Order: sequence, then C-alpha cells, then structure tokens
Amino acid sequence: MSAYAILAAAGLVSVVIAIGYVLAGSPKIGSATLAAALAAGFAAFTAVTIAREGVLLVWTNHTENLWGVQVWWDLLFAVGIAVFLIAPRARAAGMNLVPWLLFVAATASIGLLAMVARLFWLEARTEA
Repeated sequence: MSAYAILAAAGLVSVVIAIGYVLAGSPKIGSATLAAALAAGFAAFTAVTIAREGVLLVWTNHTENLWGVQVWWDLLFAVGIAVFLIAPRARAAGMNLVPWLLFVAATASIGLLAMVARLFWLEARTEA
C-alpha cells in the first residue's frame, strides 16, 4: 500500500470515527480544542503539500478530468452547506462573519475548522 493510499485511508477512518461519535450522542457543544488541533494539523499538512508540490497543482487536480471536477464541486458543496449551518450559531455567538467567511473561502476546511473552534469556544464560555 502506498503512502498516499495510507493517508487516504486514514482520512476515511477519521471521518467514520467522527460519524460514530455523532451517532453515539455527541455533546451539545463540540470541542474547541479538537477543532483547533484539526485546523492546525490540516494546515501543517497543507503547508507540506504546497512546499512539495506547489499551489497550482490544486487547480490542475480539479480541472483535468470529470473526477477532478466532481471532487472540486463536492468540496464546494460541503463547505457551502457547513457555512450555511454554522452561520446562524456563529452570529448568535457574536462572531463577525465577514472575516471568517473570507478565511473559509481562501482555505476551505482549514478555515472552517478554525471557525468552528472559535464558535465552540464562545458557546462553551457562554454556557459557563
């Protein structure tokens, strides 16, 4: 099994664990620490990827064939749905959405995880 296949499988396993956590009745407020750690870890992985392969390959990967475009659209839909669902809670928690959504637009999941970490932190502070 190649290193790339192992990385892909690790991502799948992580998502399955997260879905299991949600199905098991996750807490009302998520973990700000976990979301921040995921944002930092994914940002670090992305930085390594950019350093090794360059930033333009992202566009190439998503425009070379139908699967690339399908994955691109899937990413856009997933981020759009997440923002749609998170925005009301973020507004209610007092977050200024414009800078956060610009960050999400520029970095996708990295910004989304950071935004969720901030939201969870604000909600936990309000609950306390």
